[in-house]
Amino acid sequence: MAEIFIGKGESGPQALVLRRANRHGLIAGATGTGKTVTLQSIAEGFSREGVPVFVADVKGDLAGLAMPGSPTSPMHDKLTARAAEVGLESYAYADNPVVFWDLFGQSGHPVRTTVSEMGPLLLARLMNLNDVQEGVLAIAFRFADEQGLVLLDLKDLQAMLAHVAENADALTAKYGNVSKASVGAIQRQLLQLESQGGASFFGEPALDIADFIATDDAGRGLINILAADKLMASPRLYATFLLWLLSELFETLPEIGDPDKPKLVFFFDEAHLLFTEAPPALLDKIEQVVRLIRSKGVGVYFITQNPIDIPEDVAGQLGNRVQHALRAFTPREQKAIKAAAETFRANPGLNVETAITELKVGEALVSVLGEDGAPTPVDRTLVRPPASRLGPLTPQERNVIVATSPIAGKYEPAIDRESAYEILTARAAQAASDEAQAKTAAAKAKAAKAARPEQSLTEKMVQSAARSAASSVGRQIANEIGRTLVRGLLGGLFKSSGRR
Repeated sequence: MAEIFIGKGESGPQALVLRRANRHGLIAGATGTGKTVTLQSIAEGFSREGVPVFVADVKGDLAGLAMPGSPTSPMHDKLTARAAEVGLESYAYADNPVVFWDLFGQSGHPVRTTVSEMGPLLLARLMNLNDVQEGVLAIAFRFADEQGLVLLDLKDLQAMLAHVAENADALTAKYGNVSKASVGAIQRQLLQLESQGGASFFGEPALDIADFIATDDAGRGLINILAADKLMASPRLYATFLLWLLSELFETLPEIGDPDKPKLVFFFDEAHLLFTEAPPALLDKIEQVVRLIRSKGVGVYFITQNPIDIPEDVAGQLGNRVQHALRAFTPREQKAIKAAAETFRANPGLNVETAITELKVGEALVSVLGEDGAPTPVDRTLVRPPASRLGPLTPQERNVIVATSPIAGKYEPAIDRESAYEILTARAAQAASDEAQAKTAAAKAKAAKAARPEQSLTEKMVQSAARSAASSVGRQIANEIGRTLVRGLLGGLFKSSGRR
């Protein structure tokens, strides 16, 4: 049975069964209790088993996965002592195959998607739009499809929204109210998103999911690390990006049921950002993706300080749990402890609520799904040490890894092909040109007419004189004919009278 060793529990070794690793999981605990080290150790285990990993590096510490630990490290003695304590006889430092990514393209390969792929629902979440504005944005996407306009980057969407405003009356008659005020509000939010660096995320070449799901020459799964330290300054962009990535995985990967090991394991650090102020429609989408993506062979692991940050509908699907220490200083923290304790399968020899507040750094309560799919009884566990470096890389080390990556150069140059912005700009230029030509032609005709006023007056005088002359001649001819006829008639009458 293939499994990943987590650590030594009071009742025996605790390990994550690979066949059940796609049933999702949770790593929770207060700041400084060892969540990041646990995540690092589990990520290493997946990679060794040939399972690709994606993880967001919020603090920069996880970059150390790319380098082996060092005997000269200040942590060397503690790490080796922990390895011996949990029974790792063959413990040795080792690196991992790492690919660095960065939405801003500074600390890793650029990550991009198109506006069309993101879709109106996630964009509305990203820009914090209200229901009315979200509806107008959805109409803009529909109108773009009908017009054959591809939306790739933010300037495409800006141009499309301006086009929607110009056709607001027609669209209102067809789809419902499309106010220019709502369009303006969306455009302002787009400008704010652009100022926060969001523009670099939209465009081409878009991310190919296949580059996430790969192994190295030794069969180890690639560990994809997203540089999220700067991204955390825009938490809504961070959360929306990770939800989009989950959605892309769900839509791209085929159904495979429960494989012997996952196709990809996805770690979502600072998971509370995904759910904070999320509208019901978005929460429904998150719950649906988490529930269904399991059958695509993808395991999703949420990392958060407080387990009650995860909505119940989502938390109920997290079968593998590692709970580090929690504090009980406030009513909310006490509620979190009680909630965490209730999610574990009971262990008669362990008071979970008490243990959660007593756990040491690097110690956790662990319950995972067994081979039969049932959760194991919760056990107090010493977590194994990672083999890679604890802590960040130097800029030089990171640059070397990025330059020698298997996808180096694939995403770095941006592509700006013809799309909505270029097409609408060309249409506007053509319309302006046609209007200018029409105005020029009208001006020429007016000038030509104004240049010959005397000629027109002369023509009118000649025509009037001709008509007058014609009338005079006509009258003379008519009078002469009349007189001739009268003379003829009278003459005939006189002649006839004389013969009698």
